[in-house]
Amino acid sequence: MRIDLSKHHGLGNDFLVVNVAQADASFQWPELAQRWCDRRFGVGADGLLLLEIKPGNRLGMVLYNADGSRAEMSGNGIRCLVQAAHWHIAGPGGEPATYIVDTDAGERTVSVESDWADGELHISVDMGCVTDLPEPQNWASLGCNPDRPVRHVSMGNPHSVVGVDDVAIVDLAELGQKVPHVNLEIIEPGPEPHAITMRVHERGAGITMACGTGACAAAEAAVTWGLVPATTPEVIVHMDGGDAKVRVDSSTRAVTLIGPAVFIASISVHM
Repeated sequence: MRIDLSKHHGLGNDFLVVNVAQADASFQWPELAQRWCDRRFGVGADGLLLLEIKPGNRLGMVLYNADGSRAEMSGNGIRCLVQAAHWHIAGPGGEPATYIVDTDAGERTVSVESDWADGELHISVDMGCVTDLPEPQNWASLGCNPDRPVRHVSMGNPHSVVGVDDVAIVDLAELGQKVPHVNLEIIEPGPEPHAITMRVHERGAGITMACGTGACAAAEAAVTWGLVPATTPEVIVHMDGGDAKVRVDSSTRAVTLIGPAVFIASISVHM
């Protein structure tokens, strides 16, 4: 049996997208995610996205990490999923459109704001509101300096944001492995006044080039801590894979994520 996938990335955070209309109840998605996302023996990706196309510009999204675990939400992943759906619904010449996406973290409104350009779409996502979480299990094992700012929050999925002096010198892999059940972001201010620099260790995937929900959590933390001015209209989040923009409403803690989705390839795999 042949299954058609498409591969996309958001700032180097890459995903395989499969339209579930091809599937049946026998499909073991956690196992397929592990197989297809393997970078040596599979196609290679940070995660597998299951796309359901519903009437009225409504979509369903389910995300499996590369290790087969199920995740509630991904800011880069949802842009990749909408890019795949937009191609199917509107075609490569389709006009900008807005989609409602049902995720494990709830409903998200996603707007395609550009025409296709070399396989790329500019997309914004209403990511909802940042909410506080208790300190995650085993947090003390990281040995964080108590003077450093730390924020434990949810973007539909769990995040721990830590302010540091220099993200480049932190052994992020070692720290991330101590709290594998959360997404760990380290951030420093700048280099621009309205920007932060971030690295991330993602739950279920390890160190990735970028994280959309992490960028949102980090931007909201940066506004709260005063690393960027509260009046900043868009926080620029510099990541290894590129830059995302995050709008933060400091009164409601609502955030909007803005960034690209890039089509890489269409792929057929055999079951």
